[in-house]
Order: sequence, then C-alpha cells, then structure tokens
Amino acid sequence: MSSLSLALRDSSTMLRRNLLHARRYPSLTLNLLLTPVVLLLLFVYVFGDVMSAGIGGGGADRSAYVAYLVPGIVLMTIGGTVVGTAVSVSNDMTEGIIGRFRTMAIHRPSVLVGHVVGSVVQSLVSVMFVGAVAVAVGFRSVDATPLEWLAAFGLLALVALALTWIAVGLGMVSPNAEAAGNNALPLIVLPFVSSAFVPVDAMPGWFRPVAEYQPFTPAIETLRGLLLGSGTGHNGWLAVAWCLGLTVLGYCWSKAVFERDPQ
Repeated sequence: MSSLSLALRDSSTMLRRNLLHARRYPSLTLNLLLTPVVLLLLFVYVFGDVMSAGIGGGGADRSAYVAYLVPGIVLMTIGGTVVGTAVSVSNDMTEGIIGRFRTMAIHRPSVLVGHVVGSVVQSLVSVMFVGAVAVAVGFRSVDATPLEWLAAFGLLALVALALTWIAVGLGMVSPNAEAAGNNALPLIVLPFVSSAFVPVDAMPGWFRPVAEYQPFTPAIETLRGLLLGSGTGHNGWLAVAWCLGLTVLGYCWSKAVFERDPQ
C-alpha cells in the first residue's frame, strides 16, 4: 500500500472515530449550539426593535436587524463548536489515547487530521442548524447569487478550518479538559467584541480598534456583503488572510506539540 493510500485510510478511520464519539456524546455539542441560538432569539425578539431602529431599519420592522445579526451569529456558532474540539483533543492527550496511537502502525498525522476534518464537518452542520433557525425568525438573502452563496460557504469552511487548528493546539497544551474549554473561550468571546451585534462605527472611539483589528470582524463583514448584496470591499481579502494565517499558525503549533510530547 502506498504512503498516500495509507494516509487516506488512517485519516478516514480517525475521522469516523471522532464523528462516532460526537454522536455518542451529543450533550457537549448541544450545549455549544444553544448559546448562538439563544443569543439569536434574544437579540431578535427582545432587542430587535430597538437595534433595528439604531441601524436605520425602523423600530416597527426588526427584519433589518435580523439580516445584520445572522452573519455574526453564524460565525459565533463556529467558534463555539470548535471549543468541543479542544476538549476532545485534551481528553485524548490526558487519557493516553494519543500515546497508544503512537505505538501503532498508523500514519501519525492522521490522528490530528481526524480531529480537524471531524470538527470542520461538525461546524458546518451546526451552521446549517443555526441557519435554519435564522430563516425561521425571518432572515432572507434575496440578493445573493449562487456564486455568492458558494463563496459564503467556502468562507465558513475556511473559518472553521482556521479556528479548528487553533483549538487543536489549545487542546494539546491544556493539562485537562476543563482547562482546554477555558483556554478556548476567546473563540467564543471575540465575536462579542466584533461587529457581530452593532456596527464598529457605533462603538466608542477607544474601543473601535479592538473590534476592527481582529479576525471575526472582517469575516462577518464579508459574509454580510456576500449574503446581503452590499459588497465585501477590503474585508474579503482580510478575512482570507486571517484564516490562512491562523491555519498555518495552528497547524505548525499543533504539529510541533504532537511531535515532541512524550505521552
């Protein structure tokens, strides 16, 4: 068997293992999904009228704010889902499973590839679930072309890949699953200080750089531009650059830890 065939076989085995693990323990995924859904319902039905008036949508019609809000909630969903990946990787590290895999005649990188691909799949499934809830509460994208929808899906997959590699690194350096969950919290918190809920221009001047110069804001603005027909401007290449940079950083970090860890 060629090295490529071996890598594909072992990676698919590890992917199946991680997906089965997620299916057997759905409570973690469910808990992480509840946060964006609850926030979506809260901001639409409790704050929707006021927020819609604030962005020029008119207080009697919250649809403008629903359209503004959903891209940020979708990106937050990915950030929340990959926290589960950090916890799963940490469990594998602390329980000695990674050490046992090292003693087996398998393609070593397949252990990490299984976690990463499984996490990306779970993230995209979670996005579709939250997207269905968003449509139910009134989100519509009538101006987006099929090509723009495809670009939006590609961006979501790229964001999921980038955040997953960072989560894998966080899980590998954490001493236990609880610490892994805590270390990965910035992936959930960062969207709160982005343009997910209010425009950057509406924030205090001293706070704007925090919201503007971080990975979530350009990704959210790009998603808005693609789905709402408002154009992406410079946010498109910024979002891609952030994703590629985080992917390379997370991959190199995870690989270095994986190779040197004695377990």
